[in-house]
Amino acid sequence: MNRLKDATSPYLLQHADNPVEWFEWGEDAFAEARRRDVPLLISVGYSACHWCHVMAHESFEDPATAAMMNERFVNVKVDREERPDVDAVYMAATQAMTGQGGWPMTVFATPDGHPFYTGTYFPKAHFQRLLAGVSNAWEGDRETVVGQSSTIVEALNERSALPTGPLPTARTLAEAVETLGRSFDPVRGGFGGAPKFPPSMALEFLLRYGAAAKTPPGEEAAVVMAERTLEAMARGGIYDQLAGGFARYSVDADWVVPHFEKMLYDNALLLRVYTHWWRLTGSVLAKRVALETADWLLAEMRTPEGGFASALDADSEGVEGKFYVWTPEEVREVLGEEDGAWAIGLFDVTGTFEHGTSVLQLPADPDDDERFADVRARLLAARGRRVRPGRDDKVVAAWNGLAVAALAETGAVFRRADLVEAARAAATLIDDLHLDSDRLLRTSRDGRAGSNAGVLEDYGDLAEGLLTLYGVTGETRWFDRAGTLLDAVLDRFSDGSGGFYDTADDAERLFQRPQDPTDNATPSGQFAAAGALLTYAALTGSIRHRQAAEEALGTVTVLAGKHARFAGWGLAVAQAALAGPIEVAVVGPAGDPATTALHRTALLSAVPGLVIALGEPGSAGVPLLEGRGLVGGLPAAYVCRGFTCRMPVTTPSALKTELLS
Repeated sequence: MNRLKDATSPYLLQHADNPVEWFEWGEDAFAEARRRDVPLLISVGYSACHWCHVMAHESFEDPATAAMMNERFVNVKVDREERPDVDAVYMAATQAMTGQGGWPMTVFATPDGHPFYTGTYFPKAHFQRLLAGVSNAWEGDRETVVGQSSTIVEALNERSALPTGPLPTARTLAEAVETLGRSFDPVRGGFGGAPKFPPSMALEFLLRYGAAAKTPPGEEAAVVMAERTLEAMARGGIYDQLAGGFARYSVDADWVVPHFEKMLYDNALLLRVYTHWWRLTGSVLAKRVALETADWLLAEMRTPEGGFASALDADSEGVEGKFYVWTPEEVREVLGEEDGAWAIGLFDVTGTFEHGTSVLQLPADPDDDERFADVRARLLAARGRRVRPGRDDKVVAAWNGLAVAALAETGAVFRRADLVEAARAAATLIDDLHLDSDRLLRTSRDGRAGSNAGVLEDYGDLAEGLLTLYGVTGETRWFDRAGTLLDAVLDRFSDGSGGFYDTADDAERLFQRPQDPTDNATPSGQFAAAGALLTYAALTGSIRHRQAAEEALGTVTVLAGKHARFAGWGLAVAQAALAGPIEVAVVGPAGDPATTALHRTALLSAVPGLVIALGEPGSAGVPLLEGRGLVGGLPAAYVCRGFTCRMPVTTPSALKTELLS
């Protein structure tokens, strides 16, 4: 009996027809394992994971392997994106026991959920031997197995929280730049060697650090590291040169050969970074990539309900990357001999991938923009006739929060009202479907909310997105909802020592309450919360929220010297905190060109973490606007720090001067 047919997770639904008798995570599985007196076999993955598909095809779809699993274990399938808390505790165990982690993650556990043997991908023959070995050990040496699980759980729970310190100083941030510089690849961009993941949060920090420096951007070391990385990624195969959007990572050090899955969170984070790069330097490449990525998000990732889907698969027709790669012959067939030869040279179609195929790159800008646009359109149309990768269309609150922030800012900066409207629609969906009073549900699909509780990153990233959307639109609905979310963070996630747990105080009890303040592919929940708390404090003057943000940033002080790559978002938030952050209250009639001009000047400022309040004279609800009105009957902007404001200004040039002083 397979119990996954009614799951909301596309990943679980991929396994609904397996001969394995899967359970969803929950008490039913634990009770069945206790009743049968057999171990749990917990398999954790996600829908766009290539090696998850490989293990599924080799083992979970194989009747003989499935029979062994069904006879000797209670089998539990977990979508790590729906249950990041479950993934986190078992990943900690896997890394502690094996020295590495990854997906698919395979965990053998007692009926109480305590792990005693872990691993990642296992080829079928190895996996079958492992099934037999674990089952025999359970039957023949139960005392040792249970003792091992108890030792593992005890050791994990005894691990102390990461040390914390005071709020980072300017010197702390300078040390972080130096740390990043030591691992920076000056030739190919990025940090460290292969594989290379987009270092989105570190890049955001470097741009903010450069914006705060007095050195011109082209000479500031932090900005140079960011620019070289951003350009290398945009020109490499990790970037989809036809449709926009970034793949999950590059398997090589040159950003050439991607691991082809495309994730919402990567593209939301990178969209915002490329927009900020343009805002700081005016880079033509930055603007093009930002707008192409935004267009890709709207074209490929929007759901009918207005949210954004989680991921596109790496595979199509069972082959990784087949949708994206080209041979020279295919290019010529679509474009003809003359344009084909030009495109082959332009996109470096020289057999960089398997079987003589190539991932398109763009080593240099084209010499004919009109021809470039035509060639891209024809290749994209031809590619559109191929079998598309699967899409995981569940809506994750945290990642939609990242998308809301990125699309709202990009739309405002580049005068793209459709992008702002897309951000508003996604925020509305989450507000209407995922929120019940102050409680947040992590996922939905097809307009139906899932049952899994939101974790800290959901609250922090969504609050960040809503506050950004408020700063762009002036709609206080988003400010109010962000405040509700952040009050829940303070009331339900605090660890009592300045940090935050990743789960709420009334969440399902696992063998360990997860708490990881370091960044991974997305900002850590702690740093995401810190950033939103800092912005909210700047809009309200709330000492409670400001203090909580500063205490949460104490971990950055510890990480900056050696592990800056894992504290990028915390460093970016700390840079904003050191800058104030600067607050701009724009007061004027909605739709008035003078109000719009002042608002746009504020939006175009690269001041780190700038906080914007927008409202009409006498509007209530956002404390930063209270008591601030028109000046001589004209719309005005008030530049403040800690609610202490300078004299208001009424022209964009005067506001720009105030922001630069």
